[in-house]
Amino acid sequence: MKSITYLAFLLLISSTAFSQTTTVRIITKDRSNGDPVSRAYIRQYQGDSLVGSQYTSLKGTAYFRVSTREITRFELEHIAFNLLEEIPAKVFPGKPSDTLTIQARMYYSKERLIDEVVVKPIGVPDTVFESTRVSVNDFEFLPDNNLLLLTYPKNLKKGTELVLYDGSNLLGEIPLPEKGEELIRDYRGNPHVLTEKNVYGILQKNRQIQIAQIEKEYYMTYIAPIVDTAFTKYYFSNFNPNYPAFDYFTFDIVDSSYRKIAKVQDDLMMELYRSEFKWVDVRTKLWAKEKENETGVDKEVWVGMYYFTNSIYYKELYAPIFERNDSVFLFDHYKNLFFKYSYQGDLIDSIPIYYHLQPKENGWKKHLIQDYETGEIYIHYELAGKAQLRHFDTNTGKLSLPVELRFKYPENIQIKGNSVYYIYRPFESTQKKYLYRERLPFEYKNQKTNKGTLVELAKP
Repeated sequence: MKSITYLAFLLLISSTAFSQTTTVRIITKDRSNGDPVSRAYIRQYQGDSLVGSQYTSLKGTAYFRVSTREITRFELEHIAFNLLEEIPAKVFPGKPSDTLTIQARMYYSKERLIDEVVVKPIGVPDTVFESTRVSVNDFEFLPDNNLLLLTYPKNLKKGTELVLYDGSNLLGEIPLPEKGEELIRDYRGNPHVLTEKNVYGILQKNRQIQIAQIEKEYYMTYIAPIVDTAFTKYYFSNFNPNYPAFDYFTFDIVDSSYRKIAKVQDDLMMELYRSEFKWVDVRTKLWAKEKENETGVDKEVWVGMYYFTNSIYYKELYAPIFERNDSVFLFDHYKNLFFKYSYQGDLIDSIPIYYHLQPKENGWKKHLIQDYETGEIYIHYELAGKAQLRHFDTNTGKLSLPVELRFKYPENIQIKGNSVYYIYRPFESTQKKYLYRERLPFEYKNQKTNKGTLVELAKP
């Protein structure tokens, strides 16, 4: 009994000694009368990363967990009050049991009128961005609720531009040195623009945008294979578009350990892929054998990669994973199973799925969409040009009734906050491509997803 008590005491001391966080309480008060200022919006930054935000309560208080080893900075906003003195950025030393208090004095500035907000009913398109000069080719959501738009004035060959947009005003724009093909996210959720030769990281400074060139080969080799992160884990794959199988792995940055958590393979496609070796000519078989001796890769793989992948029978694999809260979801469309893992990569549950079968009849677009804020998963279908979305229940595997979008052939469908966003231009119209939004008939709460970090360059 004494040994157990002693062990528990050691564990308590150990957990306290290695803890790296403490609690900071911010109290907002009116400097004129000392009354609490409620609904003050506070953002918490650690380093250059936005790590949390919340409103003060009716008593004018808000609580944050901060690192005791990193510089923490707080920013306050209010519709009617201004902050009298900025809260200095610093390291907050303390223990997990401590609660450090900061009093933020605010003064009443003036009433401020806000723009009229029009809430469209469910299923009615709302124009988010329109322009008579440029068309929208792609878009991404930023963690500060702004939009990043990839636009072009006439056509993509004539040049592309990046536009920072807050929903009502253009905050900044910059022409790209090369033709931008699409906007992509890295494993941290941060946006990049992909061109034919390079990848450009996108930064923000004083609500403006800047770009930094990254070598495309480096990005595709070392960054693109990492699909997500959770705590100390990185999730990555060895996916190759020219091979009908790949694996998902985890990498733990604490102990540098690798672990394979799932293998995805289309068995029928693999059989056809390897059997292609039987039908090629002798010269090709000799070439494949030389490649096998040179690299150690099976001769059947060499033939399949160079010949079968160019046939109409080869289909690139699609088995995405998504992260939400502490869970990781894998949709294996070749085993007809949905897998649920813990953030450590341990299998928790599996559910049969059938929504992807017979795609010619049901119109499945080989596309799953995760809501940027709620983390909910939606299946994308298209029938007779009409796009349909069905919510996927990760607990039961059941699908909701289809929700049909108003316009035909919408492009680049994305979902955020129970609303669907897409690009559309009416058929045979001179209108530029606009960005639209439609509310969905769902009301799911926000959950933890990979929204990325808001990067700002330091002032010179």
